[in-house]
Amino acid sequence: MGPFLKTALFTVVVPTSVAVLIPLVIAGDRAAEDGLARVFAFLLLAVGAVLYLRSAWDFASFGRGTPAITDAPRRLVTRGFYRYTRNPMYVAVLSAIAGWAILYAAPVLWAYGGVVFVFFSFFIRLYEEPRLTREFGDDYAAYMKRVGRWLPRGMG
Repeated sequence: MGPFLKTALFTVVVPTSVAVLIPLVIAGDRAAEDGLARVFAFLLLAVGAVLYLRSAWDFASFGRGTPAITDAPRRLVTRGFYRYTRNPMYVAVLSAIAGWAILYAAPVLWAYGGVVFVFFSFFIRLYEEPRLTREFGDDYAAYMKRVGRWLPRGMG
């Protein structure tokens, strides 16, 4: 099975669950907001989808791997949205969760997003960054200096 099919399967199971299914279950039968809130929510959902799909594409096409930790890219991916943030897939998932929180005006979804952010932060700092440093050495160290963990340098 090639990296594109494995990435598609991973995407259906993990990010779709965290960024779509769980938020919709949490939202329950709440009514969706109208007007500007709805527009902004759908904008965040669309941004999340584009960020994730392009980043997953870069993992499969350039990195020759997947977002799954068991089949990580074999090459350091620094193209596409990875030029601006080291973690565009995580930013994508958080963007989608924020979109649902706005669409359903649900503080519990903001709390869920906060928990997901904390989990991502610990996972990145305790697992991903040390592994990438071991695997890609000076190239990853230079990349970390150039590109922010969450936001482009100069934005936070």
